[in-house]
Amino acid sequence: MTQVPENTQVMKGTQPLKVTQPLRVTVVGTGYVGLGTAIMLAYLGHSVVGLDVDQAKVEMLRSGELPIYEPGLDQLLLDSRERIEWTTEYEAAIPDADVIFICVGTPPNPDGSPNLKYVAQAAQSVARNLNGKTQVIVNKSTVPVGTGDWVARILEEHARDYHANRYLVVSNPEFLREGTALYDSLYPDRIVLGSDRQEGIERMKALYAPLIDQSFTPPSYVPRPDGYTRPELVVTALSSAEMIKYAANAFLALKISFANEIAGLCERVGADIGEVARGIGSDQRIGPRFLSAGAGWGGSCFGKDTSALISTGLEYGYSMPILQAAIEVNTRQRSLIISKLQTHLHRLKGKRVAVLGMAFKPNTDDLRDAPAHDTIARLNELGATVVAHDPVAMPRARREWQHLQYQEASSVQEAVRGADAVIIATEWDEYRALDWNAALGGMRQRLVIDTRNILTVRPDGAVLEQIGKRQLVQAEAQVPEVRFSDGVLVAPASGADPLLSSAGTTL
Repeated sequence: MTQVPENTQVMKGTQPLKVTQPLRVTVVGTGYVGLGTAIMLAYLGHSVVGLDVDQAKVEMLRSGELPIYEPGLDQLLLDSRERIEWTTEYEAAIPDADVIFICVGTPPNPDGSPNLKYVAQAAQSVARNLNGKTQVIVNKSTVPVGTGDWVARILEEHARDYHANRYLVVSNPEFLREGTALYDSLYPDRIVLGSDRQEGIERMKALYAPLIDQSFTPPSYVPRPDGYTRPELVVTALSSAEMIKYAANAFLALKISFANEIAGLCERVGADIGEVARGIGSDQRIGPRFLSAGAGWGGSCFGKDTSALISTGLEYGYSMPILQAAIEVNTRQRSLIISKLQTHLHRLKGKRVAVLGMAFKPNTDDLRDAPAHDTIARLNELGATVVAHDPVAMPRARREWQHLQYQEASSVQEAVRGADAVIIATEWDEYRALDWNAALGGMRQRLVIDTRNILTVRPDGAVLEQIGKRQLVQAEAQVPEVRFSDGVLVAPASGADPLLSSAGTTL
C-alpha cells in the first residue's frame, strides 16, 4: 500500500467547495498551457485576462483566432468570450488580479537544464505591478525544484511595496496532453497544489471549486465521461509539487522507452510487441497506457523534463542512470527509421521518400522535438528527396522548419506518387482510415515504414516494416486472415489479404 507523506493531503469525496463570486485571474503567456488555462477558467465563470508580450498574437486572439491547433479550443473560446480579454500590458492586467498564473516557456539549455529567463522576466514584471492586496502568484510553467522560492525572492526584490504576507507563491503543475487538452483540463485525474502558505492553497481551492465539485455544465463537444466523479486534490509542500511534475513526465518517458527497448528484442526473437504490450499492460500494476512502441516520444515535455531532472540530480552529485538510458533508447529509435529504409533501399541518395505526419503526435500542430524532424533532416543529409504531408501542421512547419529541405504535398496521394518509400511518422486517423492499396498504386517501390504500427493489414504487394513486429512471410496457400479484436475472433473481411498481418494491438 502506498503511504502518503504527512505533509501531503489527498482529498476526494469531500464536501463541495462553493464559490461565492468569480475571481479575477491573469494568465501570463499564451502558449499551449497558458491559452488552455485562460480559456478554461473563463468557461468556469472567472474573469480572465490573457497577457502576452507578442502583439501579433494578442491581436489574433482579440479577433477570435487561435495561434495553435487544439481540438475544441476555438469553440470553448467562443463560449467564454464575454469573460476573457487579451493584452500586452502588465500594468493593466496585474494590479486587480486575485490569481496570477505564470505560463511561459522553459526551453532546455545545451546541457539539458531548463532556461528560466522567461520565468524571471515574467516574475519581475508581475512584481512591479502588484498593488499591495493579497495576490496569489502561480507557477504553472514546468520548473525545477526550488523555483517557487526563487520566484518569491524575485517578488521581494522587485515589488514596489513588498508585503510578505500578501504575495503568496503556489506551484500548480499542469498535466495536459496536447490533442486532448480540453478533456484533461475539465476532467483531470488530479489537481496538485503546492505551497508553504495555507492562504494561497485556500484561494486556489476557491478558484478550482467548479472543477473539484464538477459543478459546471459540460460543453456538448467535451462531454463529462461516464463514471467520472471528481479529481483528486493533492496538497503538498512547494518543492514536492514541483517534483511531481518532473517525476510524472520522466516516468511516462521511461515507460515508452521500455516498450521500445522490448520491441527491438521482439524483432530479433520473432515476438510481437503489440501482443507483448497487451499481455503486460493487462496487469493492473503496469497498465496499458504508454506502452505503444514506435518512433519514440517527442513534444515539448518528455525530453525536456527528463533532461532537466537529470540535470537537477547532477547539481546535487546524484546520477540518474535509468532516466539517462530512457533518453538513449529514444535517440536510438530515431535512427532505427533510417536503418529500416537502408535495409531495403541501400543507398538513399536520389531516392524519393514520402513522410506522412510532421507533428509529434496527432490532433496538434506542435512540431517540437517531432520524430519527423529528425527523419527529414537525416534524409536531407543522405541525399534523398523528401515529400511531406500533415493534415494540420504544414503551415507551422513552413515557419519553424525552414532549415529543412522538403516538398509539401496537399494530399497523401500526392506525397506517395513516384516515391520509393513512405514513412508513417504520425498516427493521424486520416492515415489509419486510408485505402492503402489505392494510395500506394503510384509508388515506384511499395516500401512502407510504419513507425507508429497503425496498419493492421499489409497493403497488396507492399513490403511493410513496423516497430517490434514479426516480418511478413508469403503464405504457401491462399488462406483467410485470422485476426482477433479484444480477444474475440473476427471473421475475415471479403477480399482480405491472405497473408498474416504484422500489426498487433495498438495501446
